[in-house]
Amino acid sequence: MIRIKHHGSFQNTERLFTKSAAINLTNLLTLYGQAGVEALSAATPKDSGETAGSWSYEIVQKPTGVAIVWSNSNMNDGANIAVLLQYGHGTRNGGYVQGVDYINPALKPIFERIANEAWKEVTS
Repeated sequence: MIRIKHHGSFQNTERLFTKSAAINLTNLLTLYGQAGVEALSAATPKDSGETAGSWSYEIVQKPTGVAIVWSNSNMNDGANIAVLLQYGHGTRNGGYVQGVDYINPALKPIFERIANEAWKEVTS
């Protein structure tokens, strides 16, 4: 038989969970959604500038939480140019253009700021 005894209170833990459930992150994510668009636009390799100017974001409410979705609308022959720049692509004459990882470095500081801000909200 297993017996568990405890002394004390779970008041602090219960308060943390209650506060965490009540936080509305939509306003925070809207702020960082726009910051992400600006960071992605600045980091996007520029030829014509069309891809850099085609970034947008959307706040998506899911049953498990809320998310920011960044997207780029610059397409050519059904291919998303931002994805081709990120991962590379084949050329018409059989060559290959190496991708440049510009999305992850641009968004990393945004992710860190979101995490820090959300942690402050939960723990304050």
